[in-house]
Amino acid sequence: MKLVLLGPPGAGKGTQAASIVEKYNVPHISTGDIFRKNLKEGTKLGLEAKGFMDRGELVPDSLVVDIVIDRLSNDDVVNGYLLDGFPRTVVQAESLNEYLEKNEDSLDFVLNIKVDPNVLVERAVGRRICKNCGATYHVKFNQPKVEGICDKCGGQLYQRADDNEETVANRIKVYMDETSPLIDYYSKKKLLIDIDGQKDIMEVFTDIVRILGE
Repeated sequence: MKLVLLGPPGAGKGTQAASIVEKYNVPHISTGDIFRKNLKEGTKLGLEAKGFMDRGELVPDSLVVDIVIDRLSNDDVVNGYLLDGFPRTVVQAESLNEYLEKNEDSLDFVLNIKVDPNVLVERAVGRRICKNCGATYHVKFNQPKVEGICDKCGGQLYQRADDNEETVANRIKVYMDETSPLIDYYSKKKLLIDIDGQKDIMEVFTDIVRILGE
């Protein structure tokens, strides 16, 4: 099961990714996690990426692709994976496609979680994250059992500084502008499946399982 997960900030991607990974027993490959790991370990790719970030520049597509493809060469992806945060551009998608074709492989689905922008702002502003394990909650839609405490590890929950209306609205606009061509790209390849992300969390996951199969 080789999947790409798309969705704007606040669409519930993190929650659905965790459920998909658990049910289908595939690694969750997040570009953020890969970058942090490479930076921490001081790998050649990590140091190269750090150079761009230290200068306040975007890491170029070619380097992002190299880092992700390096991750896809690991043994744990033999039975599949869930790509989250990659690809972000058509250039990255084309590079991924070239890599897969070269290895006589292909994606199974590209899941696109769709949510109205106004709903996204409400969701993001109410989001709370565990300082310890990174689990996400919401003050209205996904409350922890004990206010301010993570159900999973007991860590303290906090609100990200950039989870305010103005910043969130801008993040959503940037995402929409960047991702529209990517959605068209995967639609033409008949890989894109739209998921209604405004339903209850469990209903969204039920819809995903219906598409992916038991």
